Amino acid sequence: MSISKLLSSGAPPAPSMKFVLLSSFGAMTAIAITGWLSMLSGIPWLMAPFGASCVLAFGLPDSPLAQPRAIVGGHLVATAVGLFVLAVLGDGWLACAIGVGLALAAMQITRTVHAPAGADPLIVIVAHAPVSYLLSPVLAGTLVIVLTAWIVNNLHNPRSYPKYWL
Repeated sequence: MSISKLLSSGAPPAPSMKFVLLSSFGAMTAIAITGWLSMLSGIPWLMAPFGASCVLAFGLPDSPLAQPRAIVGGHLVATAVGLFVLAVLGDGWLACAIGVGLALAAMQITRTVHAPAGADPLIVIVAHAPVSYLLSPVLAGTLVIVLTAWIVNNLHNPRSYPKYWL
């Protein structure tokens, strides 16, 4: 295979500068809001997988993985699975593996697959998160991301996000 063939891999073109700026602004805004609300309330509104959720919600807003059902539902389902596995199996490496596998299965069954949520069982199990983790940061943070994505993505292309809510 020639070098020119390898370099022209068929990758999609780079997005417009307007899209790049708006999507970056959206991701920064969503994370800033969750961080600020964490500081104000003393309750966590932020967790690491939200950074990856923002990449999808703002960088690939047409993706099924970026829709509200996937963002909110995927994080809730995967976190609930992590809490269940923690309660039943504890916090060992095998519990972590089972948690991620079961979370994927549960997201597939519920049609809420969201790749960043695959990390949620690991966080829950390793941190020994309480059941309240479902409300904050998971539900609260995902709602901030979705609402911010709804506003910012529709600035770029009116009535374009979300493709579906449920």
